[in-house]
Amino acid sequence: MLDIKKIRENPEYYIAETEKKYTTVSLKDVLAIDNERRPLLTEVERLKSERNAESKKIGDLKKKGENADEAVAAMRALGDKIDELDKKLKDLDYKQTEMLMHVPNIAPRSPEGKDSSDNVVEKDGPIPFDYYTKNDDFARVDHKTLGERLGIFDFERGAKISGSGFPVYRGLGSRLERALIQFFLDEHMKNGFEEFTPPYLVTRNTMRGTGQLPKFEEDMYRCDKDDDLFLIPTAEVPLTNLYAGEVIPETELPKRICAYSACFRREAGSYGKDTRGLLRLHQFNKVEMVYFAHPEHSYEDHEELTRFGEMLLEKLGLPYHRLALCKGDLGFGAAKCYDLEVYAPVEKKWLEVSSCSNFEDYQARRANIKTKINGKNTFVHTLNGSGLATPRVMVGICDNYQQKDGSLLIPEVLRPYMGGLEVIKPKA
Repeated sequence: MLDIKKIRENPEYYIAETEKKYTTVSLKDVLAIDNERRPLLTEVERLKSERNAESKKIGDLKKKGENADEAVAAMRALGDKIDELDKKLKDLDYKQTEMLMHVPNIAPRSPEGKDSSDNVVEKDGPIPFDYYTKNDDFARVDHKTLGERLGIFDFERGAKISGSGFPVYRGLGSRLERALIQFFLDEHMKNGFEEFTPPYLVTRNTMRGTGQLPKFEEDMYRCDKDDDLFLIPTAEVPLTNLYAGEVIPETELPKRICAYSACFRREAGSYGKDTRGLLRLHQFNKVEMVYFAHPEHSYEDHEELTRFGEMLLEKLGLPYHRLALCKGDLGFGAAKCYDLEVYAPVEKKWLEVSSCSNFEDYQARRANIKTKINGKNTFVHTLNGSGLATPRVMVGICDNYQQKDGSLLIPEVLRPYMGGLEVIKPKA
């Protein structure tokens, strides 16, 4: 969350910047509580100092053998007043913290803008978006139709057992999905990441640490109330919280870690959006990259993190571009974000396959993750990015690599993971 000290020092700036991200909590209300809290804190500290003086006075009187009843009564009265003010202070602290939990991060280095139409294409990948289709002499089919003809997806049975948004991969489709995951992980190992296998269920406090709670609880799958555990929406959540409450040595920064996980999202706000096939799911697979960065170098690390995602798309031979998200379209906790989008010619649209975000110290404050710089404990900066999410990568492969005879050419980098198989052919 944001640093209340910085808000206090420059309130007009922070109010204006958070409003650009459509905050539901006004910093004016946060500051009103702060203005009530601070004199109360000063008074409590003054009274505690008086109580300490009375305690010393009682000790001195007793040493002299003199009556200390009056001083004892005064100290008890001070104690009762301190208890009363401490309770008020605790209530105000809780209220202020809860309000700050609903305030988005500011984004000083992100483009100005109100919505996705103001996002900026900063870079095109090396493969033109029409590379696979400009000489077509056949009609390409959508990934759902192609996958069912090839016997690699089974959406009907997925819907039968779990409902819509829960796909079933089968046969060579399962193997291709596994190949993508293993390829992503292997590439990250080459780039100095440490791999983890995290839990898929996490506590409420863990979800608060990365900013999913309390604001986005309706979008999460929650287990039985007696457990109060949540299915993870991304491996970002357990990976970032691995170091909650810890001090990471400065010499270890940037610390690069990654994990494969299934991801679970209720998509409560997805009504009316395209949910065909693999385009929008409640459960999907993703490899996540997380950085714990030195505060002075996190923006250079952000560029590096994003580049790792781009390299995967280039090796897969997919047309992509990089978007810099404007402030109005930026995620709740991000200070800056690049989206990597793959072009799907059958869908005739760009599909997001990765969001690479720098949160600065926003998550680190919530999860209390620090490093020690020049002898002083300082919050690290956290970064994360999909490296990559498989569903829309699979759509990109199906749209771009399908052949005239109805087969699907397997990207060359994935063939070693497929036992050397080059083509998936239609079922006989």
